[in-house]
Amino acid sequence: MSVTKNRAHHESAHVPIQRPGPDNGRRALAVLRVATGLLFLWAFLDKTFGWGYSTTSANAWVNGGSPTRGFLGHVDVGPFAGTLRSWAGDWWADWLFMIGLAGIGVAVTLGIGLRISATAGTIMMLLMWAAEWPPARTTAGGKPSLSTNPVIDYHLVYALVLIALALTLAGTTWGFGRRWAELSFVDRNRWLR
Repeated sequence: MSVTKNRAHHESAHVPIQRPGPDNGRRALAVLRVATGLLFLWAFLDKTFGWGYSTTSANAWVNGGSPTRGFLGHVDVGPFAGTLRSWAGDWWADWLFMIGLAGIGVAVTLGIGLRISATAGTIMMLLMWAAEWPPARTTAGGKPSLSTNPVIDYHLVYALVLIALALTLAGTTWGFGRRWAELSFVDRNRWLR
């Protein structure tokens, strides 16, 4: 090895490794929080106004469409299929679903009420997981269920993300979580944090 190569090797061996600091972790969680909140808000807005992604204009909530009829009305797999199909298009299911999407979306995007958002979002995601029933390989009609994993699917990942955001107080970075926590009614009712 030449002297120049040896010196370069020796100098690079002593360069300290940059480790991510706690600020980088908080910022990454803030980006994840905003992205997750916007995901819920987008679903709410598309179902409300029918922007043509998952909901057509003719099926928009503002045009008399039902946000739950399309999804729940086609549940054809799992032990809860009959119950979930019977909820499809019911006024209370539509309202709870849409209030949930909007509330979770706004709260998570702003970084407020992350505990209650995580709870509501986890319940919503578990119900949607049950509606798709990933453990099943085929539907009741014998067609492939299109499940890619019998346990973990995107609904459970979203639920875990919501829980992680709440547990790490992700709303305090680039959000209103700190101000929210200082409000007297939130301070008295810590479950609202």
